[in-house]
Amino acid sequence: MNRGPIVARVASRHDAVMTFGTFVDLYEVLQVSANADTEMIHRVYRLLAQRYHPDNTETGDLAMFRRLTEAHKILVDPETRAAYDLQYRAERKRFWQIFDSAAASAEGPEAERRKRAGILSLLYRKRVMSPEAAQISIPELEDLLGVPREHMEFALWYLKESGQVTRTDSGKFAITLRGVDAAESVPEQPLIIRKRIEAAA
Repeated sequence: MNRGPIVARVASRHDAVMTFGTFVDLYEVLQVSANADTEMIHRVYRLLAQRYHPDNTETGDLAMFRRLTEAHKILVDPETRAAYDLQYRAERKRFWQIFDSAAASAEGPEAERRKRAGILSLLYRKRVMSPEAAQISIPELEDLLGVPREHMEFALWYLKESGQVTRTDSGKFAITLRGVDAAESVPEQPLIIRKRIEAAA
């Protein structure tokens, strides 16, 4: 299938939810998981559309209503959603990836400190941005950090034993209060992490 026209349609449809050329997470706009099915997207959209519709004198917001509508149009159409998801996965990985391949496999105290800082920063931002779904799995950490599981074992062990992260019943990792204090006390986070946290603020 020729994806060119589909990508063009996606671009034209979500121009309204782009901000200064920055890729926008349409799933966040609609407040749904990237795994949400079409029925869930429809249901959440209807609820949010009622809240932000311009005719709602208490909570109406025309700009937000338009963002919701554009996001809904893209995500309920199988073709445009498939094309958007390709961009979404690529942008998500690019946004989060902290280490290049050489740094990801590096060893030694400094490399381990960087890995711990990277993991803690990801979990910190996840807690800030999605407090009700603040956990990240090991496969997600591998993908987002660009670090193989075997090269994260020591860093995860250290963070867990020091009480900065905890492992949930589902096997995912989440930052603790001690971890938040540690993340906020670091005067110089890796530049790429700092820029991404600032960009998301």
